[in-house]
Amino acid sequence: MGNAQKKPQSRGDGGPHSESNNSHHGHWRSKGGSADKYKATQESKEKVTNGTNKRSSTASVQADQSSSSKGTLVGGTAVETVNLDAPCGALPPPLARLKNEGNLLFKNGQFSDALEKYSQAIQGYTDSAIDSPEDLCILYSNRAACYLKDGNCQDCIQDCTSALELQSFSLKPLLRRAMAYESLERYRKAYVDYKTVLQIDISVQAAHDSVNRITRLLIEQDGPEWREKLPEIPLVPLSAQQHPREEPPTAEVLQARAEKVARDAERKAEVRFTALKQEGNDFVRMGQYQDALGKYSECLKLKPEECAIYTNRALCYLKLDRFTEAKQDCDAALKLEPTNKKAFYRRALANKGLKDYLACSSDLQEVLQLDPNVKEADKELEEVTVLLRQSLANTSPARHRRTVPITEIEGDEETTVIPNSESSCTGEDITVNLQPTNAYEFGQALNAARCSGNTAACADLLASIAPDLLPQYLSTQLDGHTINFIMQALDSHLLKTDPNLVYQHLKSLHTADRFSVALMLLEKDEHRHVTQLFEHLSAVESTEYTKNDVQNLANKYI
Repeated sequence: MGNAQKKPQSRGDGGPHSESNNSHHGHWRSKGGSADKYKATQESKEKVTNGTNKRSSTASVQADQSSSSKGTLVGGTAVETVNLDAPCGALPPPLARLKNEGNLLFKNGQFSDALEKYSQAIQGYTDSAIDSPEDLCILYSNRAACYLKDGNCQDCIQDCTSALELQSFSLKPLLRRAMAYESLERYRKAYVDYKTVLQIDISVQAAHDSVNRITRLLIEQDGPEWREKLPEIPLVPLSAQQHPREEPPTAEVLQARAEKVARDAERKAEVRFTALKQEGNDFVRMGQYQDALGKYSECLKLKPEECAIYTNRALCYLKLDRFTEAKQDCDAALKLEPTNKKAFYRRALANKGLKDYLACSSDLQEVLQLDPNVKEADKELEEVTVLLRQSLANTSPARHRRTVPITEIEGDEETTVIPNSESSCTGEDITVNLQPTNAYEFGQALNAARCSGNTAACADLLASIAPDLLPQYLSTQLDGHTINFIMQALDSHLLKTDPNLVYQHLKSLHTADRFSVALMLLEKDEHRHVTQLFEHLSAVESTEYTKNDVQNLANKYI
């Protein structure tokens, strides 16, 4: 009945094998079965049925002509020789003969006669006080097969149960009892027995088919909770399970299995990651930032290189006023994607929360450089610029001003005339020292030119010094107005006479202390002056720099 394994004749059931091909109970009542191809000769039938063949130890059965079994020819027909006195386990010879006769009758489809032989053997076993549970289990199982063929399902169940009490987890009694239960429409018990059979030998196809069929019936009968109404399915010990021998897997098979495991794990992780991310996004939409933060943290355990999760978690930290953690997440995101404008913008907000207005302004400018249409960044930049100016005004120490005497000019001779701070921007004609020897003199001269609005004098002053000295001369006196004035002087005068010197001064100027702060404080009109200077410089042909060089330098200013 679906059990593909064959036991040796001396220890096996011997007879009832034909039902292994009949998995549907509608066929059980056919007494012929597949045994119809075996027909005993008339003489042997009479001898076996009447039990009169006491001298002879053999009986003949007609075999299929395609059979490979050895035999003789009787009237032109192949006849198989069967030894009815063959040993059967620990059974004594008379009981072994009864069992063999029952097996032969069963093969010939004479199920009632076979049943009688098995019953006589069982009675003889009881009377002789033999201790061989395995042999008695087989006799009960064989008689149960006869009952099943005759449609007597109740007695079949009883004999199978007796067999299983003698030999737990014996395959054939379990399978026959399952078929009997199914025939009586006791589907739950049938299901349990079929599942137990598959634990013993998973290759029994009849059990697979029956489980599928009964599952559909139980769903119709008991609904979605059908499993809860099943009896407990026993756990078959490993010692009772039949494992087919397999060759050890090859290296290719092992590698394929490992790759499959890795793919399955990756798919599961991806599904889990997607679900966690969606849950986090939903929490953000509901304003539950603490819950969202937890979901994003779990996401990063699965995929620590996912930039979007860092920026999402940074948003949660910002909403919770945890600015340091928000900045750290934005830093991590920018390591993964250096041009991520969300990371720049949210880091700017984190820096603002930390009152680091200079860093905030720098990040906002990065955002606007990546996308000038981000209105939020433009608005934040205006606000932060005001905050930075207030911060610088509150923290900058008062400058100690030095009074420098002014000497009037007679003729065209150049002098060291520098105004003091109180009278430097009175609108009077002021002479600019074009030969400064130190930072102080340069600063006084530049201040004099700026206060008088003399861009030509500023251009001459810049032409008189080496470009690499410019950052040192400006020192800490650099501010937005000074940068703007220098840009105007370079664009209006020096660019026309020496564009190479303009390029060199611009290369040096952005390295000065406080340059980034001063650049940030430029007004919009002053920013336009800077842009205009670089446009004009880029249009001038030169052997010392290229347009690409000018563009790279412009990125430091614009």
